[in-house]
Amino acid sequence: MKRTSEESQSRLPDNSALKQQQLPAYWLQLTATGVLSGFFATGVFCLGVGIILILSAKSIKEIEIKYTKICGNCAKLREDATNFDKECTCSIPFYLSETMQGNVYMYYKLYGFYQNLYRYILSRSNSQLMGTDLKDVGTCAPFSKSHDGTPIAPCGAIANSIFNDTIILSYNLNSSIPIEVPMLRSGITWWTDKYVKFRNPRSKNLSIAFAGTTKPPSWAKPVYELDQEDPENNGFLNDDFIVWMRAAAFPTFKKLYRRLNRIQYFTEGLPAGLAYTVTGAVTWLAFFSMMAIHLMLKDRKMFFTEQ
Repeated sequence: MKRTSEESQSRLPDNSALKQQQLPAYWLQLTATGVLSGFFATGVFCLGVGIILILSAKSIKEIEIKYTKICGNCAKLREDATNFDKECTCSIPFYLSETMQGNVYMYYKLYGFYQNLYRYILSRSNSQLMGTDLKDVGTCAPFSKSHDGTPIAPCGAIANSIFNDTIILSYNLNSSIPIEVPMLRSGITWWTDKYVKFRNPRSKNLSIAFAGTTKPPSWAKPVYELDQEDPENNGFLNDDFIVWMRAAAFPTFKKLYRRLNRIQYFTEGLPAGLAYTVTGAVTWLAFFSMMAIHLMLKDRKMFFTEQ
């Protein structure tokens, strides 16, 4: 019996404030006034922002052109993976019924493309994209190395499946000769992506910096030749590449492709405005419902007190 008692005592926790759960703690006591005030303020904020965004979106004009069926010959050509480097062009005429004021943004939109798959998202090398170790391809399966064992740069499934359509916008002005609209390919990325998450290897010559690596299987040219016109828009700092590498949360998504810079306007106001407005309306509905219940219970309590 003495031995059993000693064993039981040896298993007891130390007599400390932490192990005896005697540390001071703060108990959050929410009053009805505090909760209702919080809901009221949240509702006012969301409704205000939502209305502002919706009013801003009223001035936005949008035109969507689907070219999947019109360019069906190109889609059929791409069904064979070996034709990834073969060019295919098609032209789609359209007419603008009214002038578009302010900035003009060109997006590409994909349907049924699941960038949010877990294995797809993990198939990348952040150390490689930071330019610190081009040979770090351990997390890029199944696009880590070529058939001869050469590391792929950029490696991974996300990079290999990059959107590579070339879209050119042109117009006819009293002439049958199309005039190309000069669209900007810079300034389409998030600042944190361009200057924090993506960096090129420290070398003035990118072709030398990427020596010992090879391009992804579905790419027609290496990463240091993505932009023949702007040497600064090459490698891992290519804007189109950076935009694609930010994985979308839903299977139907659109990504910024080009922009025509004129006057600053808010381009995505309507969806965000609707979201804020609905959130504010629901929050206010909850506020009035809880207010009514609170007043009913308060009156009932006062009635029983008087009895």
